[in-house]
Amino acid sequence: MRVLAAVTTLAASLTIAPAQAGAADAGCRVTYAVTGQWEGDFKADVAVTNLGAAVDGWKLTWQWPSGQQAGNAWNAKITESDDQVTATGSGHNAKIASNGTVKFGFMGTWGAANTAPLAFSLNGVTCVHGGKQLSAMDATAAMQPGWNLGNTLDATGSDETSWGNPRVTEALLDTVRAQGFKSIRIPVTWGQHQGPAPDYTIEADYLARVKEVVRWALSRDLYVMINVHHDSWQWMSKMPAEHDRVLDQFTSIWKQLTPAFTEFGPKLTFESWNEPQFAGSTGKAQEIALNAELNASFHDIVRGSGGNNATRLLVLPTLHTSSEQELIDPLVEQIQGLHDPNLIATVHSYGYWPFSANVAGGIRYDATAQKSDTDSFDRVYNSFVARGIPVILGEYGLLGFDRHTGTIEQGEKLKFFEYVGNYARAKKITTMLWDNGQHLDRTTFQWKDPELFAQIRSSWTTRSATASTDQVFTAKPSQITARTIRLNLNGTSFSGLYNGNIALTRGRDYTLDGDQLTLTASALTRLSGSRTYGVNAVLTARFAKGVPWRFYVITYDVPVMSNATGTTGKFEFPTDYRGDQLATMEAKYDDGTAPGPNDWTPFKEFDTVFAPNYTDRLTVLKPEFLAGLKDNQRVTLTFHYWSGTKVTYYVTRSGSAVTGTTA
Repeated sequence: MRVLAAVTTLAASLTIAPAQAGAADAGCRVTYAVTGQWEGDFKADVAVTNLGAAVDGWKLTWQWPSGQQAGNAWNAKITESDDQVTATGSGHNAKIASNGTVKFGFMGTWGAANTAPLAFSLNGVTCVHGGKQLSAMDATAAMQPGWNLGNTLDATGSDETSWGNPRVTEALLDTVRAQGFKSIRIPVTWGQHQGPAPDYTIEADYLARVKEVVRWALSRDLYVMINVHHDSWQWMSKMPAEHDRVLDQFTSIWKQLTPAFTEFGPKLTFESWNEPQFAGSTGKAQEIALNAELNASFHDIVRGSGGNNATRLLVLPTLHTSSEQELIDPLVEQIQGLHDPNLIATVHSYGYWPFSANVAGGIRYDATAQKSDTDSFDRVYNSFVARGIPVILGEYGLLGFDRHTGTIEQGEKLKFFEYVGNYARAKKITTMLWDNGQHLDRTTFQWKDPELFAQIRSSWTTRSATASTDQVFTAKPSQITARTIRLNLNGTSFSGLYNGNIALTRGRDYTLDGDQLTLTASALTRLSGSRTYGVNAVLTARFAKGVPWRFYVITYDVPVMSNATGTTGKFEFPTDYRGDQLATMEAKYDDGTAPGPNDWTPFKEFDTVFAPNYTDRLTVLKPEFLAGLKDNQRVTLTFHYWSGTKVTYYVTRSGSAVTGTTA
């Protein structure tokens, strides 16, 4: 006996733009619904509304996206060839009056997935998926929140796996939808899949693959954005010197994409290109003009192709997708000058650079870093949104994540995502999280840092409390004393402090005075236990709304380093961290000047110049730093740890040899 697995309603409302010039009255709407689904079988009901002239005899065709098969039907005859399905009416329902509707149903079978068809054709006229056309502002709001399928179809190798991510599957898109995302940005790099001039023909198989992923996403009721991505720095940046060639290749892409995707309705958006940039220009004025020229060409091609593309939402970037006022203003002027209500502006945000990359001592999400974000979003809101131009934050995150998420300390990164998510929401800016595979695991479909994603998801609807720190250090050689931490309540209220599921006692284990949370010496002593190095306990502060905040109770001692030798290609020295964690590194020559890279600051970039290796108890200095040191000139390194401890180490380069000493 088969067990009922699920009963769902998968409805696809479809409308049509004119099939050809002079056929403005042609069109159709299809509602397709799976009204019952069992293990391996399903029942579907279909309603076809004729929006054109009356027809005498009808034929509805569609293609299965997931290899399903149709079986017994009623009120129609169904035939199949491979994945192509044809339903025909006869007898009592062979005719459909203008604005009339016929209904039929069938039983079907399914295997790995039962994805709803996206496009139907009535007597050769395409009925397009997408439902109702919303205003640009309403559609942009409906796209919140969004997610980037990064480092996949935008990879510059031979296929979508060349940057280490697996092939996109329907299961991945199911997960994205289930996690609460309403839209997906699918970056695509086209150049390596194009033939030579003058046609620059896109490889048919690659275009079909992109189209397949788009179809999968749309069938899950996700808004979708596709673009021209890493082409921006691969060959489009050469436009100042190769104007006509770049323009020809760029326009060739969109002249091929517009007919390829015209069947898809308003939930598919086009973004002209990613992070506009130019090399060898005469200056910023020329770069702004070239970006405007490419945006205008893109706009003309899409709108001129007609059909659904005549009203499709189009996304235009500022130069560098920057939120600087001098780069926002030209795009405002261009959008207003195009007199097109279906345009969206886009910028990117990776925060205050010293914090985002962990360089120049920017280890905390402090008032300076926060102001950088609020100023950016204020400029975007005042320039675009307040003038009726919607905005998509096409990418946001932290630059240090390009290497790994540990570049930024956990509590500081949580504060960043909590604040940015909330402030963007307040300014009516739709956010699209940049994820190149470092957040959502594309094999297990689990979040690699569930705490981080919980903070991101919470920011879509409310604020969460944070704190000045998530680390409570106690020095092992010293007697434990009480510790006071400032809470950032962010409009909520404290409800309790827990060690696992055990509530700590207010007054005995902690006190709260306004936003000042004090952990008592007796509680910290008990929680620290035998005081082994590292995390001894994890406390959780709960609040009236939002997500909880964790405090890590850590026992530490001053890290111990050892002498070492190596080369400019590889140098690392033994370090017993003794429970402490590295925050940043300061580097100076004996005369007080700083070595490079970024020699304007002595505080070097985390993981680009130096990195901790806690597992093997090593500190690593990177070749980029070592090879640039002055020969035979000692450099004093001061390592700053999160406990507040500082430890000094010395390195000297002599040719390709590097020596490190503790004194």
